[in-house]
Amino acid sequence: MRQVIIIGSGPAGYTAAIYAARASLQPLLVASSVEAGGELMNTTEIENFPGFPEGIQGPELMMKLQEQAERFGTEVLYDDVTELKLDGDVKTVTLGNGQVHEAHTVIFATGSAYRKLGLHDEERLSGHGVSWCATCDGFFFKEKTIAVIGGGDSAMEEATFLTRFASKVYVIHRKDTLRASKIMQDRAFANEKIEFIWNSEVAGITGADAVDGVTLRSTTDGTETHLPLGGLFIAIGNDPRTHLIHGQLELAPEGTIAVKGRSSKTNLPGVFAAGDVIDPTYRQAITAAGSGTIAALDAEHYLADLEQATGEASAIGEAQTAGRPQPADPVLTTTV
Repeated sequence: MRQVIIIGSGPAGYTAAIYAARASLQPLLVASSVEAGGELMNTTEIENFPGFPEGIQGPELMMKLQEQAERFGTEVLYDDVTELKLDGDVKTVTLGNGQVHEAHTVIFATGSAYRKLGLHDEERLSGHGVSWCATCDGFFFKEKTIAVIGGGDSAMEEATFLTRFASKVYVIHRKDTLRASKIMQDRAFANEKIEFIWNSEVAGITGADAVDGVTLRSTTDGTETHLPLGGLFIAIGNDPRTHLIHGQLELAPEGTIAVKGRSSKTNLPGVFAAGDVIDPTYRQAITAAGSGTIAALDAEHYLADLEQATGEASAIGEAQTAGRPQPADPVLTTTV
């Protein structure tokens, strides 16, 4: 029986593991078999994580967080969770290899995933001109004509960043107005390398071995045109990874896991959530790490209360037994 099982190996999961391990809770952390380390494993240089004035590569940061968690006693398993049972005092976590682990508490820190277009050639050309991360892949598009799909802050930030490398950046948006904040819009509008294509959606991605263009469909009259490109960046949002807990944990209107106030407490006792899976707004590595801290402390306090309640119940039971009248010795009688 474990004290704590942590599901997820991003900044939230590993920070929760560091705190839980330092509290001698000997946590088990389940990292994905194929996506261990989370989205930061696909990020090149991180310049805004405190403590690294020269910046740090995403994979290196995640390696350091893992090493720190393991140093204090965290056990890391590289497998995928296939089933969770979170109600009751004992939680069960079933892995892809068939193993079932039990714990008094679970910290759910599975993060979020880039939202995809759902087009036929999107996956085929992933890594060959199709990307969801400008900071990861922008360097590879020097002096190319590329496009960003989206109309929010993320899309404006991606487009502006990509102008450092690309010769031209199109922003493709299905409406004629943006969702992005005014400051992000102004910055994009002022950049001479950025051109907006309004009222259009990408209906197809072309290219044999690499992206060479997209098919655009007008959202007003349905007409289609071809736009030659050397790369395509998709910035239409993120979806929290909540498929494992549907029907068990309450969700917020944004689709993230609902927690109580500034805590990590979900609707089920002993189940806590942290990181992007509860955060529809900020989604930064440092805010995820802080959220992991909260989850570990909440779990520690829950376990302490549980231990105290169990001890008190045991003491009451012993007292009741001690004060109960004992059965008298049997009386032998003789019939004449």
